[in-house]
Amino acid sequence: DFVTYQQHVLDNAQVLSTTLQTHGLRIVSGGTDNHLMLVDMGALGFDAKGTEITGKLVEKALDAAGIHCNKNMIPFDPKPAMTTSGIRLGTPAGTSRGFGAAEFEQIGRWIADIAKDPTNQDLLAETRNEVVALTSRFPVPA
Repeated sequence: DFVTYQQHVLDNAQVLSTTLQTHGLRIVSGGTDNHLMLVDMGALGFDAKGTEITGKLVEKALDAAGIHCNKNMIPFDPKPAMTTSGIRLGTPAGTSRGFGAAEFEQIGRWIADIAKDPTNQDLLAETRNEVVALTSRFPVPA
């Protein structure tokens, strides 16, 4: 069972990584061979309101939408450690809930949309409602 679970974690990470890249985000390593990925937010530049997109900003925006991640420095990061240019994402928690490829594709689309427009409060609220609907179908295992 553990080997099967670990394979699902890896498969889901690869789906998430591919989805993010398809939607214009840069995975620092070009993809993933494990349960984690580091995404470069600095490559996005500025949002439509002229706000610089940083790891810290995207971390807070995703959190407001119910998607949890960590801001993280990227190699040769020009930003200080408290701001960062990147975010770190992983798939074990979602996989433990029973998420599969379809769910991680949707999560990837939400992350990409929010990363590109992190100050859009309507987008954050709409996404949060969708995240609640998704997670209600996949309760945390007891």
